Amino acid sequence: MKIHEYQARELFQKFSIPVPAGVLVSSTEDAAAKAKDIGYPVVLKSQVLVGGRGKAGGIKIAKTSEDIKALYPLLQKLIIKGYPVKKIYLSKAADIVKEYYMAVTIDAVKGDAVMILSAAGGVDIEDVAKTRPEAIRKFYFQGRKEADSSLETFVAQVFSDAKHAKAAAEIARKLARMFFSLDCSLAEINPLIVDKSGEVVAIDAKVTFDDNALYRQPEAAALRDMDYEDADELEAKDKGLSFVKLDGNVGCIVNGAGLAMGTMDAVKLSGGQPANFLDVGGSSNPQKVLNALRIILRNKKIKAVLINIFGGITRCDDIAAGILAARRELDLPVPLVVRLTGTNEEKAKEMLKAEKMEVFSSMREAVQKVVSLAK
Repeated sequence: MKIHEYQARELFQKFSIPVPAGVLVSSTEDAAAKAKDIGYPVVLKSQVLVGGRGKAGGIKIAKTSEDIKALYPLLQKLIIKGYPVKKIYLSKAADIVKEYYMAVTIDAVKGDAVMILSAAGGVDIEDVAKTRPEAIRKFYFQGRKEADSSLETFVAQVFSDAKHAKAAAEIARKLARMFFSLDCSLAEINPLIVDKSGEVVAIDAKVTFDDNALYRQPEAAALRDMDYEDADELEAKDKGLSFVKLDGNVGCIVNGAGLAMGTMDAVKLSGGQPANFLDVGGSSNPQKVLNALRIILRNKKIKAVLINIFGGITRCDDIAAGILAARRELDLPVPLVVRLTGTNEEKAKEMLKAEKMEVFSSMREAVQKVVSLAK
C-alpha cells in the first residue's frame, strides 16, 4: 500500500528524520499565506501515487506570491498518468549542495532487508542501476531488525565528510527503525541532501507498506487513499479471494496461485488474453465461487469465463455447488467453461451435467474452448 509524500513526511517526523517545513494547502490564497509563514522560496508539489510527477510538471518552485498565484491553478488542473491532482503540498525550498539516495527495502532474491545508498541522488535509481551499477551500495541486515555498528562504516563509504557521514548514519538508522516498526516494503529518501548550511535533510519521502501486515498496522491502514484503490480488488480481499485485474477478456477463477499463473500462461499461449488473476484458495466454500463470479463479471470486457479447479483440499462438488448457485442468482452474460479434476470429481460432474453443463477434465481442452468463445 502506497501513501502520499506528505503522509510519509509526517511519519519521518515521528521517527525524528529531518525534513523541511511543509504543509498541505487548499487554495491559492491558502498557499500564499502559508508560503509567507514558511518563507520563500517554496516548492509546490502535486500529491499523486504515481511516479514521474516532476516530468509531468507536477512540481513547481515559487519565489514570490505572484508565482503562487500563477502556478497553483496550473497544478490544480493537472492530470498525471490518469489521476487528477487533488492535493498540493507546500514545502520550504532547500539550498542543495549535494544529492544522495537512501532507501530500505526487501531483496526478494536474498530474502533479506537491504539498505541502498548512492551518491547519485535526485534521479531514478533504476536508471543509475542500469548505467552506473558501481554507484549503488548495499547493506544487508542479515535477518536483524536493527543495524549494527557496521552501518556507520557503510555510510562513510558514500559520505566523505565526517560530519555529513555521522548525520546520514543517524538518518539511516532511524529510517531502518521506521521500516521494521511499521512493516514497510519500502522506505525511500530521494533525494537526501546536504544543504548550504551543512545539514543533511530528507527533502522527499516515499513509503510503501506490506499489505499482508496491515492487520497489525491500523494507523498505517488508515492512511490509504481510496481514489487509488481498485474497488473490486478490495472487495475480493475482504471475501478471502486473491484478485488482480488485467486487460484481457477471458475471466479466470482458479484454486491455488501456481495453477492460477499457469492458467493465465495457457490462455496467453492459446491466443487469448486473461482478464484477471483470481485464486479462490484451498477453501471448499461454494460462496467463494459465487463471490468470485460477481466480482469478475463487473468487467464488461470479459467474453467468457474459465473455472479451472484441481481438487485437493478444495472439493470439486463444492465448487460445482457454487457454480450452480451462481447460475441461479446471477444473470450470467457470458459462457462458463468448467474444468474439474481431483477430490469428488465424479460427483461434481454429475451435478453440472444434470444442469446440461459441459465439464472438462483436460486443462488444455478447457483453455482452448474458453479462448475460442472469447474471440
